[in-house]
Amino acid sequence: MNKAELIEIAAKEADISKAAAGKALDSVINAIVKAVSKGDNVTLVGFGTFKSAKRAARVGKNPQTGASLKIPATTVPKFSAGAGFKAAVSGKKKK
Repeated sequence: MNKAELIEIAAKEADISKAAAGKALDSVINAIVKAVSKGDNVTLVGFGTFKSAKRAARVGKNPQTGASLKIPATTVPKFSAGAGFKAAVSGKKKK
């Protein structure tokens, strides 16, 4: 599923226009990105948690030459699925 298909489903479910659904989806995504980039966690109960995590510096290997190279430390976004989401994907009922 891509963004356009998601907008179409949201518009149909909420009985609103595709333009309104697109604006709503964009605003939700922007809010999540802003919060996580500031270091805050965004928790959607039953769906999951978006957060930032620090990745330590490490030594990697160039697959073409085999030469070692330094990979710098960085901060990356992470998503942890919630219990309801995990249950829906696995096909099991949530307790």
